[in-house]
Amino acid sequence: MKLTEEQKKRIEELLSQMTLEEKIGQMNQESPSIVGGFDVPFEELIEMMTDGRISKEEFGRIMADAKQDYHEDDIRKGLVGSLMVQDPVKVNELQKIAIEESRLGIPIIFGLDVIHGFRSVYPIAIAEAGSFDTDLMERTAAMAAKESRAAGVAWHFAPMVDVARDARWGRVSEGPGEDPYLGSQFARAKIRGLQNDQSSPENYVAACLKHYVGYGACESGRDYNTVSMAMHVFYNNYLKPFEAAVDEGACTVMAAFNDLNGKPCTVNKFLLRDILKDSLGFPGFVVSDANAIRECIVHGACEDDMDAGIQAAQAGMDMDMGTEIYVKNLKEAVESGKLSMEVIDEAVRRILSVKMWLGLFDHPYVTEEAMKRYETLPVEHTDLAREAAEKSIVLLKNEGNILPLDKNAKISLVGSLADNKEEIIGAWAMSWQEKDCVTILDGMKEEFPNVRYFECGGPEGDLNMNEILAAGDYGDVIVAVLGELVSMSGEASSKADITIPGRQRELLEMLLTTGRPVVLVLMNGRPLALSWESQFVPAIVEGWHLGIQMGPAVAHVLSGAVNPEGRLSSSFPAMTGQCPVYYNHPNTGRPGSKSKFTSRYLDAPLGALYPFGYGLSYTTFEYSDLQVKETEDTVEACIKVKNTGDRSGKETVQFYMQDVAASLVRPVKEMKGFEKISLEAGEEKTVSFSLAKKDMGFYDNERTYRLEDGKFRIFIGKSSVDCLMQEIEVQF
Repeated sequence: MKLTEEQKKRIEELLSQMTLEEKIGQMNQESPSIVGGFDVPFEELIEMMTDGRISKEEFGRIMADAKQDYHEDDIRKGLVGSLMVQDPVKVNELQKIAIEESRLGIPIIFGLDVIHGFRSVYPIAIAEAGSFDTDLMERTAAMAAKESRAAGVAWHFAPMVDVARDARWGRVSEGPGEDPYLGSQFARAKIRGLQNDQSSPENYVAACLKHYVGYGACESGRDYNTVSMAMHVFYNNYLKPFEAAVDEGACTVMAAFNDLNGKPCTVNKFLLRDILKDSLGFPGFVVSDANAIRECIVHGACEDDMDAGIQAAQAGMDMDMGTEIYVKNLKEAVESGKLSMEVIDEAVRRILSVKMWLGLFDHPYVTEEAMKRYETLPVEHTDLAREAAEKSIVLLKNEGNILPLDKNAKISLVGSLADNKEEIIGAWAMSWQEKDCVTILDGMKEEFPNVRYFECGGPEGDLNMNEILAAGDYGDVIVAVLGELVSMSGEASSKADITIPGRQRELLEMLLTTGRPVVLVLMNGRPLALSWESQFVPAIVEGWHLGIQMGPAVAHVLSGAVNPEGRLSSSFPAMTGQCPVYYNHPNTGRPGSKSKFTSRYLDAPLGALYPFGYGLSYTTFEYSDLQVKETEDTVEACIKVKNTGDRSGKETVQFYMQDVAASLVRPVKEMKGFEKISLEAGEEKTVSFSLAKKDMGFYDNERTYRLEDGKFRIFIGKSSVDCLMQEIEVQF
């Protein structure tokens, strides 16, 4: 985020003219308040829609009938710095009040949760990260930026880059998975896509990293729960994607709800000032999560609203989302000497800098041409959404090469999820339109002429026995679309049981007794415990929640028009009780084995059912001739990869490292690189990796970065467990 000297001068001139109330107003983010018969804050209304308490249609009716207070009078007084609105007509109306009727004419920044697409919803992050395609991640973010900016939304509360190792946590769906390296590459790609096309103000937005930091480690996978971790775990794992994104130029950061080692992130000076702003040199502003400043009172960290506001501001929280604690308390705090004016000025300077960088001072309004631009989605946007969906699908099992399916086969398509547009979208998608969504049923009809749909059952409700029998009678093969409702993952959707919900396993049992081959297509927002399914179902396709083009993407993979290339960004447990299960765990003195007196469960497998990086193809790949050598500044590794099947395919070659003996226990493996390659049938390529020695170290508990001579193991392979290995002595 670079400003010209002229822009910096304009900011300082504004600061010098602002009253204390106007400065604090810039630190205040509001949402439209629903008033009258339905007195619920806008954020809660959205949460009710996203978690299934009300339908999208009911939400629309409420919004159409309810009177909304957009805080126009406060905008005129200069007491609102940001709003959450996505209607471009209303954006212009409110922006005009800010520009023309407030004393200083400072524009509003309009923000929104745009987690995985605006109108063109693409796959949820845990799915898209499994594409291992950073160019794709960047392009989908750029598409979202253009679409939202045409609606006046110049600030995305995204990307979510929490490292998440526990599949019970619902918000695992919103982030890139369990690995700090992949998470860092995802974060960088999203920042580039959202922010880097500055050829026009209509092409870029301000990104917001969330949730800073450690939220993905909430105890027992229960949302909003406490987080405790050693400093070496914090620095080597959970901070990494945020550090990478700040280095890439992220403009804003959202603090997490949770406490970290006893101090809520919202009022945590160590996190917000010492690390983020001072150590990492973050130049933008920090916003709280919704209602998070007030929740510090419930945490027990603050006495009242005044105390919470003072602690948050002093810690480095620049903007308050939704509580009005700043606008109601900080003036008195400054005038009484409890809070310094320097804290206020720094926060406002950061906020104005982002607004200036976005071009809001010179281009505050949405043009009529922009408003009309996406009345119908451009083909290139739907094509990109479909490409992202296709690349995110993971083939988990294909016993007997059931897949791909013969296009002329009679297919019984089973499950209520197969014909539900809302259920392909995924958690925290807010701006999609039903007319853009293509269900799996619609996609299959286009691809397979002899498909017939049988609802049979789904994640909720009873089974339809007549339809189950009819499905068995009709199809040469049965495609069962099962999994989770969108409301079963995402925020406030933690689960103690992550097996397939409802009576869907019973449905699968019945389908298997028909004697027909069964293909299970999963729709879900988290890794599921699939021990039974993996044992009995011959073919399993992980379809996640893939967005508006899920239908064609799934159909293309099932027909073989697209060879599946996705890999898992999070490990799948065999059963819920294994959680958290992740590949890059530290070793114990008694690593798990068949022997009883080792680190294991008596009633569960030793490792993940499907590990990080895993995924099958319709062709096969063979790895050979791993070579590793040390140079003065790097460790160089190369390997031969051959397509040994009968069709072309893409392989994600994965590069891992282990520090065998160190002053702190290190992970059994940690990813250090990946490369996606395309190989024709019979083709062989040599894939090379160069690992800088400076990236082979680790932080200790005193926050000192250490590079220690010794033995290292280098792994290259097709997943975190299926690798060739070579040891090497390294000196730094």
